[in-house]
Amino acid sequence: MTIHSNPEERLKRYAELAIKVGVNVQPGQPLWISAPLGTETFVRIVVKEAYLAGAKNVHVQWYDEEILRTHYELAPEETFYEYPSWLAAAHEWVVDHKGAFLQIEANDPDLLKGIDSDRILNFEKASGDALDRFYEAIEKDQISWSIVAIPSQKWADKVFPELPEKERIPSLWNRIFTSVRLDQEDPVMAWKTHIETLTNKASDLNSLKLKSLHYESEGTDLTVELHEDHLWLTGASITPQGTHFIANMPTEEVYTVPIKSGVNGTVKSTKPLAYNGNVIDDFTLTFVDGEIIKVTAREGEEILKKLILTDEGAAYLGEVALVPHRSPISDSGVLFFNTLFDENASNHLAIGSSYPTCMKDGNILSDEEREEMGLNESVVHEDFMIGSAQMNIDGVCRDGKRVPIFRNGNWAF
Repeated sequence: MTIHSNPEERLKRYAELAIKVGVNVQPGQPLWISAPLGTETFVRIVVKEAYLAGAKNVHVQWYDEEILRTHYELAPEETFYEYPSWLAAAHEWVVDHKGAFLQIEANDPDLLKGIDSDRILNFEKASGDALDRFYEAIEKDQISWSIVAIPSQKWADKVFPELPEKERIPSLWNRIFTSVRLDQEDPVMAWKTHIETLTNKASDLNSLKLKSLHYESEGTDLTVELHEDHLWLTGASITPQGTHFIANMPTEEVYTVPIKSGVNGTVKSTKPLAYNGNVIDDFTLTFVDGEIIKVTAREGEEILKKLILTDEGAAYLGEVALVPHRSPISDSGVLFFNTLFDENASNHLAIGSSYPTCMKDGNILSDEEREEMGLNESVVHEDFMIGSAQMNIDGVCRDGKRVPIFRNGNWAF
C-alpha cells in the first residue's frame, strides 16, 4: 500500500502508527491527546486506535488557534504571568498514573506574528515553571510521549505558496506520509529498520568517547565540549516500565548533551525557526564559555533575544544533534516551517534544558550532580537548524585524535 491509497485507509494507518509505534499505548494505560481544532477527523481515528490497543481512558484537550490569538491580543497583562493550577495538576496526573502523551500539530507558523513578544515569553516561563514536573518526566522518559503532525490550510499555504490552493493540503499530506514512512509496504517494519540504523550510528559515536565537536561551515566556527560520561541517543526511547516509544515522528537524528560552559564560537542558522507562531530567520549566535553573548537576526531578532533571556539557562545549549544533509526530509527540498520536520532535515542545536538521559545514569542524578556535570536547566528547550551541504564536523577524542564526523554535510565514518 502506498501514499496513493484511499484517504481513509491512509489516516487509519497513520493513526495506528502514532498509537503503536509513537506513544506505544499499553493495555490499561491512560492517554492524553493535545490537538487543535481542524484535526477532528484524524483525532477520532487516533482515539479509536488507542482503545483498540487497550487504552484505559483517552482524554483529548482541544485548542482553537483563533481563540489563542485573541487571548494574546486582548487578555489582561497579568494573565501571562500565571498558569492554571488545575491544568498543571492534570498534567501531573498523567505522570502519576504512568500515562502516555500524544501531541498532534497542525499549527499556523505565523499565528502570533505581531503579538507583543513579552506576552509570549512571559507565558512561556509561567507555563514552564508550572509544568516543571511534567516536563521533567518527558526529559527523563518516565512516560511515553510522541509528536505527530497533520496539515492545516494555513500551514500548507505557508509551505506551498506556489501551488494552486486546492493542491496545497494534498501536497503537504504526501510529504508527511513519506517522512513517517507510510509510503512503505510495512511502515512498522520500516520504522524498526530505520531505528536500528540510527542506533548503530549512535553506538559508533559512543565508541569514540569524544571530548568535543568542532563545527565549520559558512558563518559557523563552533566548538562544543562533551562530558566523559555523555551518551549519544536516538529518537527511540524506553520508559522505566519497559515500554518502547518514539518521541518524534519523523526522526532522523542522533543527539547528545553538551557541557553547559563548554561552547565557544559562532553558529549561523540555515533554516527559519518557527517559534510560538513567529518566524525567526537568518540568525547568528556567538558563545563564550557556553553563554550566548551576541545575537543577530534578519527576522525575529527581538523575540529571539527575549527568548534567550527567559531564564539563566536559556542562554546556554542543552542539546547537540546530528542529521545528515542527505536525509529523506532534506532531500524533499521542502521547508516545513515546523521544527518537528525541519530539525530532521538538518544538524541542529537546542538552547535551554538538556536531556539527562544523554548522560550515564542521568535519570538518577540529583539536581546538584547534574549541575556539577554541566547539564543545563531551563524552562526553554528550542531547537534551531544549522546544517548544510557545506558543513564539516570533527570529533576530538580523549587522546587528542581528530576524527572526521561529517564532511560536506554528511556522515564521514
